[in-house]
Amino acid sequence: MFQNIASLSDRIALSNGTSMPAFGLGVFQVSNEEAPATVRAAVAAGYRLIDTAAVYQNETGTGEGIRDALAENGLKREDLFVTSKVWNHSLSYEGTIAAYERSLRLLGLDYLDLFLIHWPSTGSFEANWKALEDLALAGAVKAIGVSNFHGRHLDELKRFARVMPVVNQIERHPELVQTDLLVRCREEKIVPQAWSPLMQGAVLKHPVVLEMAERYGRSAAQIVLRWDLQTDVALVVRSTKIERLRENAAVFDFALTDEDVERLNALHKGTRTGPDPETFDMNIGFSYEG
Repeated sequence: MFQNIASLSDRIALSNGTSMPAFGLGVFQVSNEEAPATVRAAVAAGYRLIDTAAVYQNETGTGEGIRDALAENGLKREDLFVTSKVWNHSLSYEGTIAAYERSLRLLGLDYLDLFLIHWPSTGSFEANWKALEDLALAGAVKAIGVSNFHGRHLDELKRFARVMPVVNQIERHPELVQTDLLVRCREEKIVPQAWSPLMQGAVLKHPVVLEMAERYGRSAAQIVLRWDLQTDVALVVRSTKIERLRENAAVFDFALTDEDVERLNALHKGTRTGPDPETFDMNIGFSYEG
């Protein structure tokens, strides 16, 4: 799927006919105050996908950065792909629509490219998905998807969905390869997108990764991010440092051997840096920004 991806601006096709950059900036744990400069630096470095969420409480700063970056780089809104996510603790159709409208207002945008259910609920998420479907039908969002859904959550969704998600954003790194889930996503024509692809930096110290970095003349991060792309997994990567943003993105001019891809796959231990979707109760509340 990703064989022809050669730059940050290159896009992959989604099942609903839209397209999405394969590699983007995630602003998880970026403060509202840091977000404008971070987004501006990323767009100046060539990033064209910006991923945020209501629970990150930085949509205002992210939106400011997007608007400034468009003006500074002579870009049009359609040149960027903007994702946000609903934290559906209300578990209602009306609550999801209100969350979308709040995110759009805080971002200061006319539409979102992708809107996701952030976590599968321990209850039903049928009303949430119906709201997302209606937003897409109305043209308020270009594409809809999910985040942190396992196979059984996709089974549940399939019972009532009029359309299936185009993206499933999941924790994925060499110690959490998620092979079965990747297979299931591809069966459903869902693009898997990795969050925490560097395992919050922990995997960069692994001897196998370090050996490859030395042999390829690349950073440890570049080895891991290239592995994702070669296994047809899209990425959102966080950094507030311009040097790191550029380094992370310099993964389009080399390739890992098939043997090295398999060596990285073999590092799987089931290690998570975030909650387990099978047990995490995302119905906890939080104070919305704005």
